[in-house]
Amino acid sequence: MRLRWLFVLLLLIPLSDALLLVLVADAVGWQVTVALVVLTGLLGMLLVRAEGRYTLQRLQEKLARGDVPTTELMDGGMLIAAGAFLLTPGLVTDTLGFLLAVPITRAPIRAVLRRFVVQPYLDRRSGGFVTGRVWTAGFPDDDYGDDVYDVDGGSYSVDDDAK
Repeated sequence: MRLRWLFVLLLLIPLSDALLLVLVADAVGWQVTVALVVLTGLLGMLLVRAEGRYTLQRLQEKLARGDVPTTELMDGGMLIAAGAFLLTPGLVTDTLGFLLAVPITRAPIRAVLRRFVVQPYLDRRSGGFVTGRVWTAGFPDDDYGDDVYDVDGGSYSVDDDAK
């Protein structure tokens, strides 16, 4: 289901880019539109390069102190995505790239990604140990269906065919 929506999104981004480029070119002329796309790409790449250096410096400082650089790693991933968006010609992709490259807008995007993408993934992979949602007593409220048997104290076999 998610893959279908991702596929639709990947088709809508270039379509919206092309449509917006046609509308802007119609309004201001194709020369200005091409110059705008090239200028935003160049400025964006300079911004991504500077932010990448700063993020790498913060990552190295945290590693030297023995801290876990989770924020810096997420920033690095978002800067890679920002670079890819900024290299793609178009105004929509340039806008997405700038949103991921600028620290002020990257912080809330990082918080949303951490809450709705990273933490659920890590919880699924670790059984809840990442966020501390682990069972310390009793049983989880999962429905085990036919995998759980109620056996009396004198019985050792739960397989009906083994009798």
